[in-house]
Amino acid sequence: MESEQCEISWINQGDVGPLLDGFPELEQFGVRGGSGLVLPAVTHHKLRSLTVETGGMPAEAVRGVAASDLPALEHLDLWLGTSEYGGDAALTDVAPILDGERLPRLRHLGLRNSDIQDEIATAVASAPVVARLETLDLSMGVLTDEGGAALLDGRPLTHLKKLDLHHNYLTEPLRRRFQEVLGGAGVLLDLDRGHAEEDEYDGRTWRFVAVGE
Repeated sequence: MESEQCEISWINQGDVGPLLDGFPELEQFGVRGGSGLVLPAVTHHKLRSLTVETGGMPAEAVRGVAASDLPALEHLDLWLGTSEYGGDAALTDVAPILDGERLPRLRHLGLRNSDIQDEIATAVASAPVVARLETLDLSMGVLTDEGGAALLDGRPLTHLKKLDLHHNYLTEPLRRRFQEVLGGAGVLLDLDRGHAEEDEYDGRTWRFVAVGE
């Protein structure tokens, strides 16, 4: 298989709405690749898990998920990606997800692999949906101390079973604070920095999501 056929941002997608409409008993659905992805708002009463893995998720698709009625959904995982590969979603696009009104049974929320991870983390810090979560995943993105501090200073997260922040740009003092506040309360933490490395070029600091091209 040639690389152009398998790299995540080269996978050509289409409208996946008819798949969800056509299988009303479906409980798990996942799609990989954001190029050409169309995911309109749907109503599905049996879907328990929805995963969308992209190097750049179109804003319209994010809005489609946010506007969907998914009363049975327990697991939602969105790789929002980077603008370089079509990830043009703004914080307002994920706001209905964070409100949680259409997701009464949600227990796992992943909003990750994003180049606006600090904005997302700051919004998650005061999001009503967090109170019902068991696991929260904000990994793989450009998370710095700005977003990390907002998480710690927002709604209590000590009820979580796990908080996944791997691939991050947090400083050591803030990592220690996470361990003290949440690790000490029994929350399983993944703070592994992984391959998140800053580059200095032309007087600027460049940071990258885990999965782009």
